[in-house]
Amino acid sequence: MKETDAEAPNRSKPAAFIGGAAIGTLGGLIGLGGAEFRLPVLIGMFRFARYSRDQSFAVLGRNRAFLLVMAAGSIVGTFIGGHLLGVIPSGVLLPALAAILLISAVKVWRHA
Repeated sequence: MKETDAEAPNRSKPAAFIGGAAIGTLGGLIGLGGAEFRLPVLIGMFRFARYSRDQSFAVLGRNRAFLLVMAAGSIVGTFIGGHLLGVIPSGVLLPALAAILLISAVKVWRHA
C-alpha cells in the first residue's frame, strides 16, 4: 500500500505526543525500547502504511514533525515508566502487557 500526501490521514501532534508517551511508559516499565508497541500505534492509530523497501524513508521524511513530537512523548514516557518500576506489581503488569500486545497484533493483522 503506497501512501500519498493527498491520502494521508490527519495526524494530530497532541495525539502523537500522548501515543509516544504511552509507548515510552510501557517501554520503560518492561525495559525495552517500545518498538513492539510503536509500530502497531503508527499503523493502527495513525494509519501509516506498512513500510516497503522503496517508500519507508520517504514516508518518514514527509511526516518529520509528527514523528519528532511522537519521539518527544516517548522520551517523557520512558522517564515516567522508569519511575513506575516497582510501583506496579508484576502480577498486574505482565497480564496487562500481554493484553496490549494481543490487541495490537489483532489490529495490525486486520490492517494488512
